[in-house]
Order: sequence, then structure tokens, then C-alpha cells
Amino acid sequence: MDTTLTTSDLVRDYVIDEFLPGADPEQVTPQTDLLNSGIIDSLGLLKLIAWLETRFEIGIDDTDLDPENFRNLNTITAFVERPRPTPGSV
Repeated sequence: MDTTLTTSDLVRDYVIDEFLPGADPEQVTPQTDLLNSGIIDSLGLLKLIAWLETRFEIGIDDTDLDPENFRNLNTITAFVERPRPTPGSV
């Protein structure tokens, strides 16, 4: 049995554990609007961003702070997985 979790799985598990403890994971679909639904508020968004930076070892700068990057599990996953320049290659 392959127990490797995808980026989407990791993000979903974090969102549920951190913002919806005890909730049924099936309630949060890849398209669930995490911001407009109130699942993640402005402070929660900062917490999510800090976790993403640490967990996936990515830098998130001011230009990345568009709420659309964090709207739902699909957009968060795409944001984390998008290619980024390596240091010194810019």
C-alpha cells in the first residue's frame, strides 16, 4: 500500500486539523471556498502561509499574497507546486 501523500492531501489534512478539528474530511472538497465560507479568516491565512513556507520549503513574498492563491485546495496546491526560480537564477 502506497502511503505517500500528495500536496493536495497534505494541505487538506492541515486545513481540517487546524481550522475544522473533528470535521468530516469529505466536507472540504478541492473547490470549497475556504475564505468566503469563513473556514479560514485573515489570521488563519497568515497561519496557513507560514505553514506552507515551512512544510514545502518555499518562499512566499508580497507579490504572492493574492487571496486567489489561497481560495481553495486546488488553488493552494497549484500555488505550492508552481515552478519557482532557484536562488541566484534571477
